[in-house]
This record gives sequence, structure tokens and C-alpha cells, in this order.
Amino acid sequence: MSGTVTMHSVFVYGSLMADDVVRLLLNRIPQTASATLPDLFSIKGRVYPAIIPAKSDKVSGKVLFGITDDELNVLDEFEDVEYERENVQVLLTDSSDEKLQTKTYVWAKKDDPDLYGTWDFEEWKQLHMEGFLKMTKEFAEELNLPKSEI
Repeated sequence: MSGTVTMHSVFVYGSLMADDVVRLLLNRIPQTASATLPDLFSIKGRVYPAIIPAKSDKVSGKVLFGITDDELNVLDEFEDVEYERENVQVLLTDSSDEKLQTKTYVWAKKDDPDLYGTWDFEEWKQLHMEGFLKMTKEFAEELNLPKSEI
């Protein structure tokens, strides 16, 4: 492989805020910073959230730094066709509210009637994280990703 390696930053929210999920997918925990982005909705009957453009609220999440092209491809596969990767501007909350241009995954069906309410990370960790980690491990095995040490 020749040439320069492009590094990406990706704003994540929902299940990707859990280090254990990221470790299963990337086999490492990248450097992160807390950040916010306008609006979060949950998806009816699902255990993961989606963001859609809106003007009234904000999404809390974090930015993963130093994501390689290969890792970005893994995240693209993980988010599947229900999400579209878009460039957005987030506000880093760990520092002096610095703005950062980054990538994130936005729900593809912007007018989806099943989007409603809000999504709670702590509730998700208690109720759904164990099953979600099992599903993520199976997903990583299907992609033949290196084994993570969880």
C-alpha cells in the first residue's frame, strides 16, 4: 500500500457511544471527545436511535478521531443502508465549544413515521447492551474482522 493514509473523524451517538461496541468493530478504542449535534429521535420498536435534521434539539455523542479508511468502511457496513454518511459540524463540549467538521450517520428515511421521542443511552446500556454486543460480535465475525479482547 502506498501513498498517504487518510484519517477521519466520525461523530457517533447511540450504541457506538459504548466502548465495547466500538472495540468489537475496530479492535481498538480511538481517541474521543464529547460533542453535540442538533436533533435526536428514537426509532419505534428498535434498540438504536437515528438522527434526522431538525431545528429544536441536540444530540449528545462523541467524536471518534483517527479513523482509517478501512475502519470507516466497517462503520459504513455496520450502519447498513438505513443510514447515510453525511458531513456535519459538531460542537466539541470537552474544550472551549470548538466547532469541528466531521462525518456522522443520518437516518436515510427522513420522513419515517416510526421516528418518535428521545433515546436514553443509560437505559439502553441497562436493557439492551448485552444483546447488542452479541449481535455486534456476530457482525464482526461475518466481516472477518480481527478478534477483539472483550
